[in-house]
Amino acid sequence: MTDAAPTTFAQPWIPRDDVRITDVRAVVTAPEGIPLVVVKVLTSDDGLYGLGCATFTQRWRAVVAYLDHLRPLLVGRYPGDIEDLGRLIRFSAYWREGPVGNNALSGIDMALWDIAGKRAGMPVYELLGGRVRAAADVYLHAEGADPEATAAHAEQLRDEGLRHIRVQTGQAGIGHYGAPPAADPYTWAKHPQGWRVEEYLRRTPRLFERMRELLGDEVELLHDVHSRLTPRQAIALTRALEPYRPFFVEDVLAPEHWDRLPEVAAASPVPLAVGELATSFTEAARLIRTHAVDFIRCHLSDIGGLSAGRRLATFADIEGVRTAWHSPGDASPFAVAAAVALDVSSPAFGVQEGHRYSEACHEVFPGMLDIVDGWLTPSGAPGWGMDLDEREAARYPAGVSGHDAWAAGVRAPDGGLIAP
Repeated sequence: MTDAAPTTFAQPWIPRDDVRITDVRAVVTAPEGIPLVVVKVLTSDDGLYGLGCATFTQRWRAVVAYLDHLRPLLVGRYPGDIEDLGRLIRFSAYWREGPVGNNALSGIDMALWDIAGKRAGMPVYELLGGRVRAAADVYLHAEGADPEATAAHAEQLRDEGLRHIRVQTGQAGIGHYGAPPAADPYTWAKHPQGWRVEEYLRRTPRLFERMRELLGDEVELLHDVHSRLTPRQAIALTRALEPYRPFFVEDVLAPEHWDRLPEVAAASPVPLAVGELATSFTEAARLIRTHAVDFIRCHLSDIGGLSAGRRLATFADIEGVRTAWHSPGDASPFAVAAAVALDVSSPAFGVQEGHRYSEACHEVFPGMLDIVDGWLTPSGAPGWGMDLDEREAARYPAGVSGHDAWAAGVRAPDGGLIAP
């Protein structure tokens, strides 16, 4: 007997061929200054590998270290056993769920689906059953220090073909999430750069009123609260926004208070979108099961990858909930490809968050999807239809995420921290 850990784990059944996983590596790059973690799963078939997104921007080094624990579980295994390998990764840790482990799992899961598509000679969406729509309708973000600045940005996006636009506007102090300050600091406050909920609740309906005056009824309007309200405040906000017909209002409560979401949803006259801060499939599924949401919008790299997203989309379809996968600049283009594969293959699709990546990103991720006329259309090439140029990626080394410094400054006028 020996206490030494095995270097490989036995294949539990005889697979249909002799292709095996030979290595699992993390590639971290920051072409836009945001750390992105890509998992590369290599195989014994020369030139066959898969790529997936494991991006946890704020704690990316922890995800890279976690992948070192997972490598011995995977090397020597058949890459087609995606479901079994995912369960092994989850159960082997014993204490499961949470963003670090599930980001690592997500990257591996997406990479294995990429391999499956390449081996089949098909895009991943065909492995999911094929298309039910041609492309995914996208929303982008309009922001400004005041409603007029936000309106000007929204007009620009509308003229570029966007049919869904998230609108955010600033206020005194730190401003609001997704928008700069609109006025001088609160000179009377203990924390002059604070965020004041009373001002936010006054300004946001005015923002929507201006948006409807300018854009009419042809553009769908969305808004992100960013988890900063109490249940009563959330209900008050959604009722104040009802005349302006928001497509959805996002993240009205912090996840610590998601048990109150069903009562907010029951009292809200506008649709609610929640799930960005879910860190597991089970947590996200609970939002659907309790009828707490109208749109489920998880970060696919945080809940277990494409496999978890596929199950959520099916559950959402059963319960009359739509999908709106989280996909800003802190999701790599592989997460975007996974989201769009679900978007075009799921009847539950609602809308897809978008991000316009820089030219540097296009060089690091050749073949990545582009937003054209407000649409994201999946590649017809095998797998994700895109690649990773590791030489280009190395030109953009990742440092510590700037999120920590920003989050430390999100405080009320009295100095108390607020969920950022």
